[in-house]
Amino acid sequence: MSELKSRMEKSVESLKATLAGFRTGRASPELLNRLTVSYYGSMVPVKQVAAISVPEPRVIMLNVFDKGGVKDVERAIMTSDLGLQPQTDGTIIRLRLPELTEDRRKDLVKQVKKAVEDAKVSVRNIRRDFVDSIKAQEKDKSVSEDEAKKKQDDAQKTTDHYIGILDSLAKDKEAEIMTV
Repeated sequence: MSELKSRMEKSVESLKATLAGFRTGRASPELLNRLTVSYYGSMVPVKQVAAISVPEPRVIMLNVFDKGGVKDVERAIMTSDLGLQPQTDGTIIRLRLPELTEDRRKDLVKQVKKAVEDAKVSVRNIRRDFVDSIKAQEKDKSVSEDEAKKKQDDAQKTTDHYIGILDSLAKDKEAEIMTV
């Protein structure tokens, strides 16, 4: 059971990290978590080549460590799905976040729902693997039928608990996105 809870907790943490990368009405350094930069021939996360800060509610500022990497960071931002135009001043790159349109907000909510559904599938797969192992133990006679049934019921209750957490995260993120 502890392994089951641990694996489901990892699914929840993964969803939290994914949701942090969705753009809401305000600037957040997490928006750039998925962004990778082609830096001297290898793909590295942008946070390894620049210090990221939020000086204003609608501005993300990147202070690139190496002047030679500024163009690479700019290119990565422009080719990403963030829809942001970098403004460069030496090694400082500023990203101004425009207001989200109603259509863009609805699109983001759809993406959130898809990410949450993927996390739910992951949690259900973890439960299925656990139940399969219990059934195998029951077949081997290492676990009694009653004990196997109890473990399966506990696994379902744990699954329901984590699905509830995922639903709560989705609801909070949707409200955050739709707030004007």
